[in-house]
Amino acid sequence: MALKVPKSSYPQLFKEGYKNLQGVEEAVLKNIQAVHELSEIVRTSFGPNGRNKMVINHLEKLFVTNDAATIIRELEVVHPAAKLLVMASQQQEQEIGDGTNFVLIFAGELLQKAANLLRMGLHPSEIVQGYELASNKASEILDGLSVDSVNDCKSRSELEKSIKTSIASKQSGYENLLTNLVIDATLMVLPKNPQHFNVDSVRIVKIMGSNIYESKVVKGMVFGRESEGTVNKSLKSKIAIFTCPLDLAQTETKGTVLIHNAKEMLNFTKGEEEQIEKIFKEFESAGIKVVVTGGSVGELALHYLNRFNIMVVKVLSKFDLRRLCRVVGATALARLGVPTAEEMGHCDVVETVEIGGDRVTVFRQGEDEKSKTATIVIRGATQNVLDDIERAIDDGVNNVKAVTRDPRLVPGAGATEMELVKQLTSFGEKTPGINQHSIKAFAEALEAFPRTLSENSGLDVTEILPKLYSAHHNESTSATEDDKSGACVGIDIENDDIVDVTKLPNPVLDVLITKHWAIKFATEAALTVLRVDQIIMSKPAGGPKPPQQNSNWDED
Repeated sequence: MALKVPKSSYPQLFKEGYKNLQGVEEAVLKNIQAVHELSEIVRTSFGPNGRNKMVINHLEKLFVTNDAATIIRELEVVHPAAKLLVMASQQQEQEIGDGTNFVLIFAGELLQKAANLLRMGLHPSEIVQGYELASNKASEILDGLSVDSVNDCKSRSELEKSIKTSIASKQSGYENLLTNLVIDATLMVLPKNPQHFNVDSVRIVKIMGSNIYESKVVKGMVFGRESEGTVNKSLKSKIAIFTCPLDLAQTETKGTVLIHNAKEMLNFTKGEEEQIEKIFKEFESAGIKVVVTGGSVGELALHYLNRFNIMVVKVLSKFDLRRLCRVVGATALARLGVPTAEEMGHCDVVETVEIGGDRVTVFRQGEDEKSKTATIVIRGATQNVLDDIERAIDDGVNNVKAVTRDPRLVPGAGATEMELVKQLTSFGEKTPGINQHSIKAFAEALEAFPRTLSENSGLDVTEILPKLYSAHHNESTSATEDDKSGACVGIDIENDDIVDVTKLPNPVLDVLITKHWAIKFATEAALTVLRVDQIIMSKPAGGPKPPQQNSNWDED
C-alpha cells in the first residue's frame, strides 16, 4: 500500500493569498470557457450582415462598430487566457491589417472542439500534436485553392478584385463607392515597384455633414484647420517647416527691468520687434511663401508674417508634420531661422478651402507630378458613421499592401473554409493513430465560418450547410483535377442559396495571405492555451482596505 502524505501537511510554498489552479478541470477547461466567451462576442459581427457592438470605454467614449480589432482594443480583457487571444488578433492586425475577427472566431472554435476531446479522454499534448499537423496541412491545401491573382497592381480592375470583398464585409452597400475611393488614392501614390507601397501614404480626414457620396480623394494632404494669418492661398511656394514655436525664445530666469522715463518705455520692446522683423524679412528674401509650425505662433510674429504676405499653418500632430515633410520634401527644423535650399520644401498649391462648413487647409501637388500622399476626405452624418467608414477604408488599403506581398486570391463567402473542412477531414481519416481525432476536430472548427455567415444573414443553417457539404463533395468527385468549380461554392446571402462565388457579376474573392496568417496565429494562440496546465496567481498588491459599512449607522 502506497503511503500518501495529507495535502495539509505540505510545506507552505507561496505567500498567503496566492491562488493555484491546476489540472484539466481547473486550468484548461476554465481557460477554454473564457476564450469561448470572448470569441462569441465578436462572432455575431462577422460578415457583411454582422451586427454592431456598442462599446463604451473607460473614458466614456462611445464606439458603435462591427470591426473586431476596435472592439477588442476597447474592451479591457483581464483574463490571462483571453489576453493571449487578444494578442494574436493584434498581431494579425499588425501583419496584414485585416482578418482579426477570423483569428478570434477560429481560435475560440478550436478550443471548444479541444474541450470535447478532453472530455473524451485525450491528453492535451495529443490534441496539440494533431492540431499542429492539421495547421501545416491546411497551409498546403490553401496554396492549392488559389483561383485568381492580382497580376498588375496599377490596374483598377485587378485591384478591385482584392479590395471589394473586404470593404463589403464592413460597409455592405457602399462597397463600390469606397473601393473606387481606395483605388483612386492608391494609384496616386503607388511607387514604380508596388512592393514599396506604404499604407501610411493614404490618409483619411473625416468631416461631419452631408453624406457618404460627397466623399472625395485629394492629391496631397488635408488638415482640418484653417491658416493662422490673413493669407489663405499660395501657389508654387517654397515651404519652411518648424517643430518649435514661431516666437522669440523666452529666458529661463526671471528678471526685473527698471524704466525711468517715457522714452525708455517706448524703446523697451523695439529691440524685440527689430529682431523678429529681421528673421521674417530674411524669410521673404529667401522666397519662402508658406511657414508650417508644430508649436504656437506669437502675436508679434503673426503680425510680421502677414505684413510680408507669408502664409502660416499650424499642425499640432508630430506624425502629420513628418508626413507633410515627406510630401513637400522639406526638413523639420527645431530652431527659428532661414532654412537652407535643401531644407526647404516645395508645393504647387497651398490653400484654405471650405468643405461642408469646415475650413480646411490643402497641400496639393500639380496634376502632372507624382504625389507622395493622397487624402480621402470622407463625409457622413455622425462621428460613429465616419469612424466606421474609416475602418473599412483602412482594411481596403491594407489589402492593397497584402496583394503586393502575395497576389493570390481564394474564393470567399465560406467556400475556402468548406473546401478545407472536406480535405482536412479526408486527411484525418488517412492518418493512423490518435492524432486523427484532433485533425478532424480542426476541420470541424473551420465549419464555424459558413455557419456564422448563414446565422448572421438570417439564413436557415440546417438547410445551407448540408447543401454546401453536398456541393463540395459531389462536384469534386465528378470534376477533373484542374477544375476547381466545386471548391468555389459559397453562400449567396442576397438570394439565400449557395453559388459558385467566382462566377458572380462581382466575384467574392479573399486575399490568400490574410487567411494563411489568420489560421497560423489562431492555431498558435489555441495551442498556447492548451499547453497550460497550472495557473498560479500572486496576491494582488493593494493599499488600505475600503471602508466597511457600519452596521449600526442609524443609531446615535
